[in-house]
Amino acid sequence: MKIKISGLFMIMIHFAYPQIQKVERVIDSCIKKDNFNGTVLIAQNGKTELLTYTGLSNRHYNIPFSDETRFHIFSLTKTFTAVLIMQLYEKGKIDLDATISTYYPEYKGEAAKKATIRNLLTYSSGRDNKDISSPELIHQAYDNTIWNLDDFITTFLSEKLVSTPGTKFSYNNGDFILLGKIIEKIYNKPFEDVLKEQILIPLKMENTGFLHHNDIIQNIDEGYSADATDPFALHTPTNTYIDNFYSAGAMYSTPKDLLIFDQAIFNAHLLTKKTLETMLTADKKLEDTALGFWVYSKKFGSINTIFAERQGEGYGHSANWVHLVDKNLSIIILSNTKSIQYLNKMRERLIMAYYGQ
Repeated sequence: MKIKISGLFMIMIHFAYPQIQKVERVIDSCIKKDNFNGTVLIAQNGKTELLTYTGLSNRHYNIPFSDETRFHIFSLTKTFTAVLIMQLYEKGKIDLDATISTYYPEYKGEAAKKATIRNLLTYSSGRDNKDISSPELIHQAYDNTIWNLDDFITTFLSEKLVSTPGTKFSYNNGDFILLGKIIEKIYNKPFEDVLKEQILIPLKMENTGFLHHNDIIQNIDEGYSADATDPFALHTPTNTYIDNFYSAGAMYSTPKDLLIFDQAIFNAHLLTKKTLETMLTADKKLEDTALGFWVYSKKFGSINTIFAERQGEGYGHSANWVHLVDKNLSIIILSNTKSIQYLNKMRERLIMAYYGQ
């Protein structure tokens, strides 16, 4: 029996090694041609097959990326918020089809008694997204001042409806900021505390947290944007008050911690299998939006798979998280020099290389 197991183990190593070599060649190409800086993690069944860091986390002090680096993950935060909502749903403390006002009666927007929790989770509340409606308002909302949460909601997230809730996908931060407020109302404690108690501490995600603009976080990365014509010509983007992104984008993490979160979700450790199925059920009418992910069928050459993805981007940082649901393959790409559009193409090249397509 030992001989058989040993032989199988050797076959698996030889099978995986050429795959990873092909993946590494893709990464090398991204580094040399396009100035990719950051990290790539690939894991099969939760076991890391590749974890690589390249480039500089901080260019002012010439600090390279390493296992100690903590990355801004921006909208990957939304999946943490979605899991907290699904935990409340599982406990019978929230109805996905109840309206916002059921749990947040003080909310004054027109969506209060018309948009549901499910609508918020699928970016289909129908609200006018004032906070991102123009460059000037984006700066007012996220760059120019620190907002009290209630004032932010009153000023930017309480406008009239522009479409019937549940009928139109319109990606935004506000729906998930409102979900964060609802989580606070139900737990009667700050979102940050709930996040720690319900996810970060139980999973021992010790390098993941919720950011405030004046926090001193050891080893956190700095974001850079490239000139349109030269990927090696970088500059530091405009200042942002990360606090204002709140439950829609204020977190940091590492590839290893994100893999822990990935496996806890998809192996039904944070939620029951039934709740996970609800979470991963996409609405085709809303651009394949599920509750915290986009989920859809995808083909890579001869490989068919179910693709669950979540992206994040802001102020020079980008994050791309993919889980092939039927294959339990996890891919996490975090960068401080490339756009989310670039990472979307990069991940496809990595998957094609991994499967030899």
